[in-house]
Amino acid sequence: MATLDDYGEDSSTTVFRDVIFLALAGFVAVVMMLLPHLNPPTKAEQDIASPGNVVVEIVWPAEINADVDLWVEAPGDMPVGYSNKGGRIFNLLRDDLGFFQDVSNINYEVSYSRGRPAGEYTVNLHLYKAPPGTLPLEVTVMVSLKTDPQAQALRVLGKTFEIGHVGDEITCFRFQLDDDGQFLSASVHDLPRSLRSARK
Repeated sequence: MATLDDYGEDSSTTVFRDVIFLALAGFVAVVMMLLPHLNPPTKAEQDIASPGNVVVEIVWPAEINADVDLWVEAPGDMPVGYSNKGGRIFNLLRDDLGFFQDVSNINYEVSYSRGRPAGEYTVNLHLYKAPPGTLPLEVTVMVSLKTDPQAQALRVLGKTFEIGHVGDEITCFRFQLDDDGQFLSASVHDLPRSLRSARK
């Protein structure tokens, strides 16, 4: 025969409630222990190596609605720029048109290479458009080199240039890499060479 506890409840009801509560507490404890294993942490985003072996970047003041174009050429390849965004070695990854369809609040273009073939590389700027009263326009050009796929890119060249007129194309850097893909600092010069009109 069932007996009543101090609160007037049937003792079998109390035992049933306690068993259910303990089972629920055990289930919650097991779930809490399994959660970290259901979605294991992945490699941190900063550990992912950036693409490209030769990285060429340009940046100009964010407040100026100008369209500056980066042109690059690797040895034995065709020039890469806004009208030809990919070659055998270089790819233009960002073609910045100034404020047009730009939500980044930065004026920036970048090209990456696949590999580091030996020979001469050329880096040019072309001013496609600029608002009145903003010329001459200052543009910073940076060239970085990554010799190991897992390493950080090392800046080898960097300089700020002035472009005076819409339509101007200037040669910023011409430099060479040796057979091991190493930068030859003595090879750097800026003898003008148009890339926009060059055809291979």
